Amino acid sequence: MKKIIVLTITIFMIFFKNYASANYNKLIYDFEINSITGEIINFSDYQNKAILLVNVASYCGFTKQYADLQKLWELYRDKGFVVIGVPSNSFKQEKNSEKEVKNFCEVNFNINFPLTSIYEVKGDNAHEIYKWAKKNYGNSAVPKWNFHKILIDKDGKVIDTFVSFTNPMSNKITSAIEKLLN
Repeated sequence: MKKIIVLTITIFMIFFKNYASANYNKLIYDFEINSITGEIINFSDYQNKAILLVNVASYCGFTKQYADLQKLWELYRDKGFVVIGVPSNSFKQEKNSEKEVKNFCEVNFNINFPLTSIYEVKGDNAHEIYKWAKKNYGNSAVPKWNFHKILIDKDGKVIDTFVSFTNPMSNKITSAIEKLLN
């Protein structure tokens, strides 16, 4: 019986590892990334803000989530929250150029939250932010598909992740954001 309890606890700890057990050598604020227009987005500019990092794609079935990401941005940006969209072709569903992505987002969804250049978000060629998230939060931080969401707290650490099916305006995400902002 004792062995079963120890085994159960061990399995639970392995599968449900979270950021609290991470040994952060860097925080999100130690990184920068190119914006969709070529400027540098320095994450240190977002210190003391909650950040939702989302890998996005123009040809994905979840692309309609852009509208709710914009709503989320408008609802919480004045309260210390930032949405950052990371266009990615990791799943072969993104346009060929930043100019095309920017135009698509502005024309179809009136997006004005920060967008980055097109980056890989998984594997050896993933942007360093995604490697950092995986190292510190585990495999649940690795996008399995487009519109995977990584929530980063005001301390610059990954606090939660949300799969593609989770709508940005869902109670699950808005509650997590409100908890961070209060």
